[in-house]
Order: sequence, then C-alpha cells, then structure tokens
Amino acid sequence: MRVIRVLAAVAVLTTPTLYAQESKTYVGVITDTMCTTDHTPMKVSPDSKCVQECVRDAKTSKYALISGKNVYTLSDQRTPASFAGQKVKVTGVLFTKTNILKVDTIVAAN
Repeated sequence: MRVIRVLAAVAVLTTPTLYAQESKTYVGVITDTMCTTDHTPMKVSPDSKCVQECVRDAKTSKYALISGKNVYTLSDQRTPASFAGQKVKVTGVLFTKTNILKVDTIVAAN
C-alpha cells in the first residue's frame, strides 16, 4: 500500500512538467493592448511615447508584443517599458487560451 502512495505522489508531482509548454522566442515590436498597431488616433508621437502613455494612463491597457498579425499580452509589465516601440526578441511560454506570453527575457532585436 505504501508503494502505491509513493507512486501516486510521484505521478501527481511530475504530470504538470509533462504537459508544460516549451519556451520559444518571438520577434516583434513592443506596443500596448489599446493601440496595438495604430497609434495615430491618440495623436501622441513617437510611437514609443504613445505606448508608454497608454500603459501608464489606461487601466485596461498593458504592454504587448506584435509578432506578425498576432498581439500577445506580456506577463512582465516593467521590462517592456524600456523597449516601447522597438523591435525585440521575447523568449517565454505562450498560453494560447489567454494569449498571454509569460516572459523569460526581452532583448533588442537587430
């Protein structure tokens, strides 16, 4: 009976790691979830300033990454501030149900 309990405990503890998503690198531009690709209606330029102001002033706007046609909300809301409006490489795990990218690292892209 003790062996069964140990095996059950091991199975419970290791199962989440079996289904964990892989960390990947996404290349795109740091933006905000309100403006996404078009900052002209806000009449704030350059785009980097608009992104920072939207995130600072709007309670519903967050830093995001535009990669191709996709917009991913970033889990880290501090680091992207220094990359607002810039092309970056974000490494992390994408949770497809929520479209949130759990950030491991953000670095400038060439």
